[in-house]
Amino acid sequence: MRLLIISDAWHPQVNGVVRTLTLVTDILRAQGDIIDIVGPDRFSSIPTPGYKEIRLALRPRKKLEEIAQSFMPCAVHIATEGPLGWAMRGICKRRGWPFTTAYHTKFPEYLHARTRIPMRWSWAVMRRFHQAGDATLAATQSLRDELTSRGFTKVQPWTRGVDLARFNVNARDPFEGLPRPIFLYAGRVAIEKNIAAFLSLDLPGTKVVVGDGPQRAALMARFPEAHFTGWRDNGALARSYAGADVFVFPSRTDTFGLVLLEALASGTPVAAYPVTGPLDVITDPRVGALDEDLRAACLRALECDRAACRAHAERYSWEACAAQFRGALSIIGAGR
Repeated sequence: MRLLIISDAWHPQVNGVVRTLTLVTDILRAQGDIIDIVGPDRFSSIPTPGYKEIRLALRPRKKLEEIAQSFMPCAVHIATEGPLGWAMRGICKRRGWPFTTAYHTKFPEYLHARTRIPMRWSWAVMRRFHQAGDATLAATQSLRDELTSRGFTKVQPWTRGVDLARFNVNARDPFEGLPRPIFLYAGRVAIEKNIAAFLSLDLPGTKVVVGDGPQRAALMARFPEAHFTGWRDNGALARSYAGADVFVFPSRTDTFGLVLLEALASGTPVAAYPVTGPLDVITDPRVGALDEDLRAACLRALECDRAACRAHAERYSWEACAAQFRGALSIIGAGR
C-alpha cells in the first residue's frame, strides 16, 4: 500500500504525535508498505507564536498537491489540524479522495489555556475539519465518548504502544545527591501540561522535571527548589523513569499520554488527575493513583507495586497499534 501521511507535527519536534507516527510507520514499512510523511520541513514556515519549536507551513497547498499527485497514494491520513492538515483536507475533497484523520490533541483546551478563546468555537472548527473525513481515530474510550458527545459521528479506536525493550526496570538513574522520594515529570514544558500544579505540591523528597519547552525558564524561576534536567533522550530518559519513585502526570488536556506507558514499563507508578488518558491507562490501583487532590495521588502512588506496573505496560504493543491504524485507513482506489 502507498500511504500518504500529512502532519503539521514532525521532526525535529519531540512529542507524542511524532513518536506515534514514527514508530507506527517504521513497523508498516518493515511489512512492505510505502509511506511518505509530509511535514512542515518541506515548506517555507514560521514559528508558532509563543512556541518556536513548532513550525507552521506557509501557503502549502500548491506544493502539497504536487507532492500528493506525484506520490499517487492508495490512502491518505491527516494527522493534525494545522495549515498542512487543512490544505490536504481541501485537496482530498476536491479530488474526491477519502481520507482518515486522528484526534491527537485537545486543541480547544490548549487554545483556551493560551488565549481564553471560548472552547465551543474551537470545537465547532474541529468538528468541521474531522467530519469531512471517513473516520476520526482516537486513542482511548473516554476520548471517543467525548468526541461523540460533541457531535463527531465517525470515531474509531486507535490505541497506543510502548517500547518495552527501551523502557525497562533494569537501568535506574540513582538521582545521586537528591533527597528521596523522587517525584518525576517528563515531557514538554508548556502551559497546557499544567506542570505548575505538580511543582506547587507540598511533597517529601525532590520534584524532578525532565524536558524542555517555552515555560521552562518561568518555572525554574518560580520553583527554584525543583530539579530541572533539560531534555533527555534514549537511555538517559529511560533511566530517569526507572529511577523515580513516582511519575506525576499533571496534564488535564492530553488525549492519551505516552509517557504514562513509558513510566509503567520502567516499573514506576503514576499519579495523575482522573481525566482522559490516565482514566484509560491507570485502570489497576496497583500501578497508580488518580485523584483530584494530586498530592494525595502522589503519596498513594508511593505504595504501588513496581512489578505490577511493568506487567500492566506489557499489555500494550506498537505492533498492535500499527495493525489497528492500517485497518482503519480508507482506500482511494485499486491498482495504486
